[in-house]
Amino acid sequence: MALLLAIESSCDETAVAIVRGSAGQAAEVLASEVSSQIELHREYGGVVPELASRNHSLRLRGLVEKALADAGTAMREIDAFAATSGPGLASSLLIGSTAAKGMACAANKPFLGINHLEGHLLSPFLDRTSVPPHVALIVSGGHTLLLDVEGPGRYRRLGGTRDDAAGEAFDKVGKMLGLQYPGGPEIEKAARAGNPKAYDFPRSMLHDPHLDFSFSGLKTSVLYTLQRADGNVSISDLSASFQQAVIEILVGKTLRAAKRTGRGIIALSGGVSLNRALRAAFQEACAKSDYELVTAVPDFCTDNAAMIAFAALLRHLAGESSPLDEDIHPNLPLV
Repeated sequence: MALLLAIESSCDETAVAIVRGSAGQAAEVLASEVSSQIELHREYGGVVPELASRNHSLRLRGLVEKALADAGTAMREIDAFAATSGPGLASSLLIGSTAAKGMACAANKPFLGINHLEGHLLSPFLDRTSVPPHVALIVSGGHTLLLDVEGPGRYRRLGGTRDDAAGEAFDKVGKMLGLQYPGGPEIEKAARAGNPKAYDFPRSMLHDPHLDFSFSGLKTSVLYTLQRADGNVSISDLSASFQQAVIEILVGKTLRAAKRTGRGIIALSGGVSLNRALRAAFQEACAKSDYELVTAVPDFCTDNAAMIAFAALLRHLAGESSPLDEDIHPNLPLV
């Protein structure tokens, strides 16, 4: 049985988690602490890297101490330490990575640098005994990625966004509509009272044979709609129509990927996967096509350290580790 402590600091959440597990058993999350900086960055309409890294430094030690207390364990009992090594903001990644390396060095225990996207990718299986072959869609503020997953560490890229990520498009459209940051949750709220057929927005690349995504044209179409109407639009209707276009693109491409690969399981992860309309659309589409849908629990959809600890646990149990002189990689690809 291995005990892992992990730090996630790739953007504006400072997170620490402790996970316990062994081969063939479901991992157990003993502690998961997340300190959000949304309120700090809200007045700027986005994340300010210098403020983010400064606040990681201020909050990290307290979160580590609280995680150890919640888990009922001591630093000397931790078997390995992990941190997100990329992708993300360089100044933020450095805080978590340096802290985890320092603890690993002081305790003479292994260190593991984990890809942030692999954390999201594996998060739907955190409470399961294994990660079966499946098609995965990671959809978040910074990433929209389709993968064929054979098992932990064995990934093949099927498609990704060629411009904006889906979550980025949500936030930018939210800003156009005058909604507070982050725009994604605000658009979802407004859309509940709107008509998804009120505006005929484009479904970019939906019927193209490849599995890539594009959301910049959809975002531009919203902008032109607002300009033509001189701002005299129904925010609820426009939000619902925009959201529906994004959902149809994501669901359509993912089901095509599942059919093409022959996988029977679809896994959905990332912060945008919290969107209830998106989840409902996936559940309906998967039920009709006889696919099993696996999603992460809500607490592990947005950035958190439990997903990083789980990815690190699987690698640790496989005998892997990272050198202490391994650098961070702000643009680190998953495959």
